[in-house]
Amino acid sequence: MSEGTMQRRAQRDHGDKRAQRLNRALLGAAAVPMLLVATACSSDSGSDDASSSKGSETSASVSPSPTVQAAAYKSLPDACDTLSKGTLGDLVPKASKSGKQGKSDDVATRGSCSWSSLDNNGVKGSQFRWLNVSLLRFESDVTRGEGDKLAQEYFDKQVQEAQAVEGAKNAKSAPVSGTGDQATLVTYDLKKKEGSFKQQTLVARVENVVVTLDYNGAGLAGEKTPSTATLSKLAEKAAKEAVASVTKANTGGGTGIGSGSGSGSATSPSPSTSKAATKSASPSKSAAKKS
Repeated sequence: MSEGTMQRRAQRDHGDKRAQRLNRALLGAAAVPMLLVATACSSDSGSDDASSSKGSETSASVSPSPTVQAAAYKSLPDACDTLSKGTLGDLVPKASKSGKQGKSDDVATRGSCSWSSLDNNGVKGSQFRWLNVSLLRFESDVTRGEGDKLAQEYFDKQVQEAQAVEGAKNAKSAPVSGTGDQATLVTYDLKKKEGSFKQQTLVARVENVVVTLDYNGAGLAGEKTPSTATLSKLAEKAAKEAVASVTKANTGGGTGIGSGSGSGSATSPSPSTSKAATKSASPSKSAAKKS
């Protein structure tokens, strides 16, 4: 084979290798756009899924909020104005007619007033009386329930506490008619160093308000102890009047202290302050000294 022929063959082989390398390069370049297209499609699909998910979340977030029926009573009367002068004269004849206002962090939902009476007859002894009226109003709450149901629960709790006073003797309970939606009178005797006390605790509920009336009496320094029947009759009279004051404050017939919001989602009071039944059977220190 001549030198010229060998040279032409070498050039041809070299050209074939270059053509093969060029073909491989072109195939690789063509694959890049296809990869980009596939990636873009995958990205678009993810965006669609995300949008769909956000749409579902938005749809779920606009679901209606839970509601609860608004409480019937929005106001409370001033606790010291719940009883007439005549009634106070019967129950606590020697007391200040203005009464002692109890402390409250929210007068629209809670209030109380107390009166103390000491009829001092010198060496013949004394008659002591103590009266307290407490009011507690419950608003409806979406997490806790309707106001009247919350009041019902508190009513039951108050009655149970009055029935479980330590040291109580001759304890009795009885329903009271004509006093709000429901009422219970709990009576018992309690012996103290000052004398023997007759305790009357009358708990009444009217709509979403609970009225607790505590009334006790004692004959001190040898004076005759009042009868349970007499004190119970007076306690029932006062409780009916207090409940009527609550109703009047919410029917346009009186001035009430209330939220006025009418909202069914207002918070309810936390009824942790009322244990009047356990405290009310003791006369004040001043009364004990005077006796």
